[in-house]
Amino acid sequence: TYLARTVIICTGASARRLNIPGEDTYFGKGVSTCAVCDAAFYRGKKTVVVGGGDSAMEEALALYKFADHVTIIHRRDTFNASKIMQDRVLKLSDKITVIWDSEALEVLGDGKVVTGVKLKNLKTGAQRELTTNGFFLAIGHLPNTALFKDSTTLDQLNYIITDKKQQTNLVGVYAAGDVQDNFFRQAVTSAGSGAAAAIAAERYLEHLKAEGRY
Repeated sequence: TYLARTVIICTGASARRLNIPGEDTYFGKGVSTCAVCDAAFYRGKKTVVVGGGDSAMEEALALYKFADHVTIIHRRDTFNASKIMQDRVLKLSDKITVIWDSEALEVLGDGKVVTGVKLKNLKTGAQRELTTNGFFLAIGHLPNTALFKDSTTLDQLNYIITDKKQQTNLVGVYAAGDVQDNFFRQAVTSAGSGAAAAIAAERYLEHLKAEGRY
């Protein structure tokens, strides 16, 4: 148990996983949740991105710069990404292919690294294997808020709700970064909200001290 006069929650968010066979086995060995981080390792190789939102488009664009080919796997027949992001990806058909109405059933490998993925067409039920060196998940994030669900106010997606000063519903308790931001999810915005929370927490402590409360 830790006692404190103020708390800043910065527990972040975790990338959603499919929980399919091979996903854990090859995580870090071809399975990734961050193309911006790992794209350079796939220079001249084949890669797969799972998802249909803006995050998936960003992953595909990051891989496009390095990979020999990028295949996007999406469960529906249309993307739910913004039109501008869709257009940026779809016009790069020389190296980006989309497989619609399909889901990944299993990540395949040789015991050391990823070698492919087993797919299922959701309309026909047909299954097939696709050769790939990289399997990138871009299906959203889950905020790490389980610890605080009974004390702080969360939104419908379980992100902590804060005001402009990063304060939660609890006086003296602040939150910053991806644990309270489901829109930007960028290092620079997280750092900014962290700085804001720190300044707010410091002023809160000064206020307590001025009142003689500690």
